[in-house]
Amino acid sequence: MSPTDQSPEITELLIRLEGGDDPRVVDQLFPLVYDELRRIARAQMRRERPDHTLRATALVNEAYLKLVDQTRVAWQNRAHFFAIAARAMRRILVDYARTRSREKRGGGWERVTLEGVESDAGSELDELLELDEALTRLGEVDPRQAQVVEMRFFAGVSMEEIAKVLNVSAATVDRDWRSARAWLSVELRS
Repeated sequence: MSPTDQSPEITELLIRLEGGDDPRVVDQLFPLVYDELRRIARAQMRRERPDHTLRATALVNEAYLKLVDQTRVAWQNRAHFFAIAARAMRRILVDYARTRSREKRGGGWERVTLEGVESDAGSELDELLELDEALTRLGEVDPRQAQVVEMRFFAGVSMEEIAKVLNVSAATVDRDWRSARAWLSVELRS
């Protein structure tokens, strides 16, 4: 069964999940969304450093637990679910990067400078944190553009599905996508 074939079933389960009327919904939903969540997680992990200790499966599991615990989300459809999933994965990776960055910098240890020693070990962590900060700033300037970036870049949601979730035209989503990429490019260069 393809994700498109499962879409009505996923949407129905999400509505039931939101209503909290059946505790078995979580168990029924997981097999239907697992492959897509794993695809999103693998895509996000490809952007991480090769020696990352967090694996795609762990990212999926942690994100799924956060998703099914959402009590304030009015699930619209499958695309909305995966957009929120991408945001949850982004938050998990950013929190992980912040923790690693603190550890890399010695946590509570006394800092000692080493002249002449250069390291690029934390640059990928720093890049993820910079992207997250830039995306947060974009969200303050234009929340819809930030949503488009999260859904498109982090979840790989199609322009048409994003348009449905945001209740705008696909042309508007395309303009937002191009504008957000340009804005982020300038932000990340400065």
